[in-house]
Amino acid sequence: MKVTFPQLGNTYFAVKAIFDDLEIEYILPPVSNKTCLEMGSKISPEEMCFPFKIMIGAYIQSIEEGADTIILPGSCGPCRYGEYCELQINILKKLGYNVNFIVIDAPKSIGKDEFLNRVSKIGQYSKKSKTEKISAVLKGYKIINLIDDIERKARLLSGYEINKGEVKNLLRKCKRDALNTLGTKEMINLLIKYKKKLDNIKLDKYRNPIKIAIIGEIYTILEPFSNQYIEDKLMDMGVSTQKSLTPSWWVKNTVLSPLKLNSLDIRRASKKYLSLYIGGHGRECVGEAVLAHKKGFDGAIQILPMGCMPEIVSKSILPTISKEKNFPIMTLVVDEMTGEAGFDTRVEAFVDLLERRKDKNVLYGY
Repeated sequence: MKVTFPQLGNTYFAVKAIFDDLEIEYILPPVSNKTCLEMGSKISPEEMCFPFKIMIGAYIQSIEEGADTIILPGSCGPCRYGEYCELQINILKKLGYNVNFIVIDAPKSIGKDEFLNRVSKIGQYSKKSKTEKISAVLKGYKIINLIDDIERKARLLSGYEINKGEVKNLLRKCKRDALNTLGTKEMINLLIKYKKKLDNIKLDKYRNPIKIAIIGEIYTILEPFSNQYIEDKLMDMGVSTQKSLTPSWWVKNTVLSPLKLNSLDIRRASKKYLSLYIGGHGRECVGEAVLAHKKGFDGAIQILPMGCMPEIVSKSILPTISKEKNFPIMTLVVDEMTGEAGFDTRVEAFVDLLERRKDKNVLYGY
């Protein structure tokens, strides 16, 4: 078995390290790119989500490099993501690719026995002991938390840095070096080193940068290619950003869901506007907008793929939140036809709006 998996934010760092420990052969998915988008758009149903098209294009690139098994985190909710694996299997078979899919759904959706059965399909290709396998997974979870913490801190500190671009370069180097490590222990040590390096960045603590919350559909806010590298562009503009929907959040949320202890702050914040889960992360988007206002952010940017059903619902609610809270929220819809120039213009105009509001508030003492 030679496995591959979708690019989904920082998850591939942990998955790579775990497979290194377990000595399972794998093909790292290609960084999302124009070629896999074009390939995926050509073979996907036109109305399918933007992430679907990027994913299946990347699968084909990995299959052509030797992958024969695809591991995919699943969803049994009403969002179309729950049908991804079936559709992708059918499309790949029609194209002549004979690959296995192992879909890791939440235990509450498929039952504990079936969940363990699917996980064991991966583990059976490792000669490591049960203890070593559990240890590798636990260390992988530590990696997800570490890399997410590093990125979260870097995105916030970029608005305060004295040497422009220093934080962005450090984050980029951290990720590049992490992919060159072997195993969980080596990657954890490297990430701890970079986390300490962030503490030594020279900051202007008296600066009051624009702070923007990135909210919306989880794939498009996690995958830089799908959101036109918006966080990097905002870093270049001296803006601090934050996104709460991260791989480490997703793992914690999934584990706590059966106990109904998941994302209590988000559920409380969204209750007035959207009290039910509607699939995807629509409720989280609404809750994050309210929380961003409470935390003193200057505005929020919702990013969603064209036709995403849960985010369309959230998009219709956000203007009410914006009006009631006097809190600017901009929505950006992305698909394979999104042009970079128009996208950048809207982002720059939004940042300019927030800067003018902040200057006005300072002038009048608000």
